[in-house]
Amino acid sequence: MQLEFIPVEEFYFALTLAVRTLEDIDKPGLVEQVRSRLLAECGQPSTVAPGKQNTFNYVFRVKGADNTPAPSLIVSISDWQDKLRLSSDYGWMLNQQRKPIRTEKHEQRSQFSQNLRSHLQTWLHIPLE
Repeated sequence: MQLEFIPVEEFYFALTLAVRTLEDIDKPGLVEQVRSRLLAECGQPSTVAPGKQNTFNYVFRVKGADNTPAPSLIVSISDWQDKLRLSSDYGWMLNQQRKPIRTEKHEQRSQFSQNLRSHLQTWLHIPLE
């Protein structure tokens, strides 16, 4: 798995309505660790309007992962109410009316989430398991 950072200038063109929460990780200090590592690795987050419940959101295109029939794969790493939130459009795609629909891969979302956790743990040097 390879994550390609999407900067704020491209954020609204990349994020789709099909991105859904994979999981929220509630571990003391984790949000601040991830925020700090992502800032060091990627710079400014993909969004620029932090709020009280959500202060950062880094969005990535995923290379080397199959999300067929969807043409691409997006991952979002953010905070939500002091928890680390991992989101993705894995197993979802937009139909012709631009409404999210499940694909055959939807049943594999938990496995994808575990793979993402493992990748982030290695890349950011932060224990997520």
